[in-house]
Amino acid sequence: MARFWKILGLAIVAGAGLAASVAVGSAATGATTSTSTTTVAPPANTSLPAISGTARDGSLLTASNGRWTGSPTSYAYRWQRCDSAGGSCAAIAGANSKQYTVSSADVGHRLRVEVTASNAGGSGTATSKPTGVVASSGNAPSNTRLPSVSGTPQQGATLKVNDGTWTGTAPIRFDYTWQRCDANGNNCSTFIAHAGTTSYTLGSIDVGHRIRVEVQATNSVGSSYVYSAPTAVVAPPKSTQSATTVAVKDVSLPDRLVIDQVHFTPNPVMSRNSEIQARFHVSDTKGLSVQGALVFALGLPYGWTYNAPEQATDANGWVTLVIRPTRNMPLRRGDLVMFVRARKPGDSLLAGVSTRRLVQVGIG
Repeated sequence: MARFWKILGLAIVAGAGLAASVAVGSAATGATTSTSTTTVAPPANTSLPAISGTARDGSLLTASNGRWTGSPTSYAYRWQRCDSAGGSCAAIAGANSKQYTVSSADVGHRLRVEVTASNAGGSGTATSKPTGVVASSGNAPSNTRLPSVSGTPQQGATLKVNDGTWTGTAPIRFDYTWQRCDANGNNCSTFIAHAGTTSYTLGSIDVGHRIRVEVQATNSVGSSYVYSAPTAVVAPPKSTQSATTVAVKDVSLPDRLVIDQVHFTPNPVMSRNSEIQARFHVSDTKGLSVQGALVFALGLPYGWTYNAPEQATDANGWVTLVIRPTRNMPLRRGDLVMFVRARKPGDSLLAGVSTRRLVQVGIG
């Protein structure tokens, strides 16, 4: 019996020790669980956001989020308007959605989108590359019927331009540049102080030339230009036209050609960039104005001017040659001498009814 109670006591003690051990272990485990925490890193961008769509007024652009670490739970957007180089960007008021409709205020600018990704640990921000320069919607002007010039091509008369017919997005604005061409309608050059106006009054410098006008059409999308057909050769005023004219084919020996009138504009020549308008009148020895005589002029010393092509006199015996100085022509005070020849087509340069004359224009 005594042995039984001894064994029972040992079992009770052992059980108590085991319970204490379990209690201590449980307490230790509970302490570890209550002091551990998990830290979440904020999102970090690994691939920039991008913009899809056409950079044009009225079109819809869409932002892609790019790629991020940290498993973002939400995204926010802020669209920006930049200069034409993609810099100096500023937020667009109210543009905070994934999509943005391009407005007329964006034309000529580039656009970016700023994307902010967020999670429980915070947020990160990245900005897309800029779009191309935003273009206007619509079509640039396109000509379907050429402009035209109306009016009498005669010194003192006024020419007017008709715009022709154009297609393109309205409104279309027009600008004008008047040009003076040679007697054949070629070698046209811009010259007129009346550029930008729809009319031009012909002066003495235009006699013997043809006139045309460049019309430039511009709208919000772009611009283009075309030329009118040149006018007929500009004639002198009626008051100076000769009542008696002879065709050069009817001039024969002993009659000869005579270069009887010479005019230079400008005179004197002050710049190598100035074209010299040299006007010559040809008559026969009877005093009749000669139509169709071929006139040639050469600046001396040789090399001071470019050679002007030979041209025929008009119905009043006049011809205008454009003499262009070279960089070799000195600008000191003096004279530019010109050798001038008038001849009958088909005649030898030194024979027949031809004539030659030395004239001069001032320099300096």
